[in-house]
Amino acid sequence: MEAKLRDVLITAIAPIAWGSTYVVTAQLLPADLPLWGAALRAAPAAVFLLLLSRRRPHGAWWWRAALLGVINVVAFFILIYLAAHHLPSSVASVIMAASPLAMVGAAWLLASESPSARVILGAAVGIIGVPLVVGFAHGGDLIGLCASISAMIISAIGFALTKRWSGQVRVIDATAWQFAFGGAALVVVAILGEGTPPVFSTSELLGFTYVAVIATAAAFVCWFHGLAVLPAGVVGVIGLLNPVTGVLLGALIADESLTVGQLVGITIVGIGVLIGQHRPRRVGAAPPTASTCIPGGER
Repeated sequence: MEAKLRDVLITAIAPIAWGSTYVVTAQLLPADLPLWGAALRAAPAAVFLLLLSRRRPHGAWWWRAALLGVINVVAFFILIYLAAHHLPSSVASVIMAASPLAMVGAAWLLASESPSARVILGAAVGIIGVPLVVGFAHGGDLIGLCASISAMIISAIGFALTKRWSGQVRVIDATAWQFAFGGAALVVVAILGEGTPPVFSTSELLGFTYVAVIATAAAFVCWFHGLAVLPAGVVGVIGLLNPVTGVLLGALIADESLTVGQLVGITIVGIGVLIGQHRPRRVGAAPPTASTCIPGGER
């Protein structure tokens, strides 16, 4: 039980870090360079992770890392930036709130993992709370809707494949390799789409450093650790902390107003997350072994 709680807390670091990027992006980063924004998030993260990993792909992991890099990094980052340009953030957040159910379906199809009733219930409760948290804004266009829905689906597929192949290498190695492929590809895409990057200010460089090291490198290692040791649906429900963090930090740092409806929504999301984590205690259940607590280790 203690090991599972630790794994849940480690996994929760990811959506909390991702939620903080809304404030960092709005306060520190340029808004007119979406492709370079994605590239400067992924490429430095890849360098940082490779320095920690110090290992190269081997065998099937060459093509697996390339495939995961295309799905989890290139396609996902471009799609969420495209959605951000064509949809209000609240609409995109509501669509992405269905990610837990998408992850459950993808894990069932690709990783042979059957969802539990509590995970589905927790996801459903959490999804109800998200529109209250982010608001009921309307607007956007078909391109934005398609991009947001595609981002949700493709991330679910990428995370399910990550889970399917977890346990064969260390989490930090698998994360570093896919970001190496994805980061390099995004730099090429950014050069072709937006030309050479401009000279950034000190505050912008600090913002990019935070987003790359904390909200990308560290966050994805924590997220993939969760996928390695927890059911995909449980991880997906934890991901609902993302919009909650964004709204709370907006109120604390950017002086954005926090309504009663948002507080109710945050409470509902929290209840959904707790439901998704609850597991009835089994009499005589064996305690977790040390190997279950190693990111990417044999389970």
